Amino acid sequence: MLSEEEAFTFVETILKPNYLNDLQGLVFRQCWLGKTYQMIAEENGYDADYIKVAGSRLWQLLSDTLGVKITKSNIQTVLRQSFNKTPSLSISPLGQLPFSDGTVPRNSPLYIERPPIEQRAYAEIIKPAALLRIKAPSKMGKTSLMLRILAYAKENNYYTVRLNLQQANNTLFTHLDPFLRWICANIAHQLNKEPRLDDYWDEELGSKVSCNAYLQGYILESLDNPLVLAIDEVNHLFEYGDIAQEFLPLLRFWHEEGNNIEIWQNLRLIIVHSTEIYIPLKLQQSPFNVGIPIQLPEFNLEQVQALAEFHSLSNIIDNEGSEPLKNLMKMVGGHPYLIRLALYHLYQDKITMKQLLEEAPTPTGIYDHHLQNHLITLQNNPELAAAFAKVIKAKKPMQLETIIAYKLASMGLVKLQGKEAFPSCQLYCLYFSVVI
Repeated sequence: MLSEEEAFTFVETILKPNYLNDLQGLVFRQCWLGKTYQMIAEENGYDADYIKVAGSRLWQLLSDTLGVKITKSNIQTVLRQSFNKTPSLSISPLGQLPFSDGTVPRNSPLYIERPPIEQRAYAEIIKPAALLRIKAPSKMGKTSLMLRILAYAKENNYYTVRLNLQQANNTLFTHLDPFLRWICANIAHQLNKEPRLDDYWDEELGSKVSCNAYLQGYILESLDNPLVLAIDEVNHLFEYGDIAQEFLPLLRFWHEEGNNIEIWQNLRLIIVHSTEIYIPLKLQQSPFNVGIPIQLPEFNLEQVQALAEFHSLSNIIDNEGSEPLKNLMKMVGGHPYLIRLALYHLYQDKITMKQLLEEAPTPTGIYDHHLQNHLITLQNNPELAAAFAKVIKAKKPMQLETIIAYKLASMGLVKLQGKEAFPSCQLYCLYFSVVI
């Protein structure tokens, strides 16, 4: 009997080097369980016709791959027959995917959803003048989620543009004018349009008015479908207070113009940042108190178990219950990157969980490079190091200066409970109590 998970992994294997996208994966799994297109649409916030079209394309893709006509009604029969004809086929997805130190590739089966976050984001981004705010510490999956939202927007025939503020030269943050021109030029470039900045820039009107005129008159007016603009690493702006105090209110203005001018409803914004804002902004000017907030949580035990199964570790888990994974989570919490790194090495290096956990906070452990990077940051920022040392030594949550608390939380070293901070996991306590 072929289970849903085995069937999905089998399909991913026969399609390599390509994989099902998120929507195709959802349709496949739900149809395998016997659900109708209408049920899938209602339960996941999609239009029923859209799901039907996605299903038709999926069955055609599988038909072309297997050389057998596949439909929604015969999918189980055909796949079971195909699977039984290839008993020696390895269906371990990890063998096809190298470990990624950053973003999980969009079509990777190793991406673990955190319901209802993904479906809520997909439903919101297609609304007029939408604004999504994705916040979480470093390496929690913010960019991975953002890419999936952009992919969903593309599937709906939206235009998409992605900007990463860390890619901008530092000189651009000295004055607002070159920074806004960089934003506009990048948008035009990704839409395959000539920049034509000088046609809309007017020194007498100022940079912000010129930028608004450019987006409305040149970009939005020329597009036949909505534009999703995703801005990653927005927290990079917080180090440049003057620019942030001008640009962040501008984002809110673009969002609210959808209430005044119809064409601005076609601009959908995604703002991605790793910490709370710590520069002064008037309440009515901040983009961080409007739109839809999405704060990514850590993985729970069920999600860690699902990821372990993708790493072909289900036999170990079944034999020992869930204790090995619980012990891992005692060490690193449910942090996606730290969990994924551990499971990768358990599979790849064939080490035991006991050995992995014993070596975790040491120079011979799998987290040494990750811990060293944090240590270098702390050594370059003595105030952060001193504050974090106090947090580690404290036996209960303690209050820190606001900016320092936010920066430590952005790194993922502490969690915040109101105005108080405490270590985010045992790994950091064990390691940094010795080195700082």
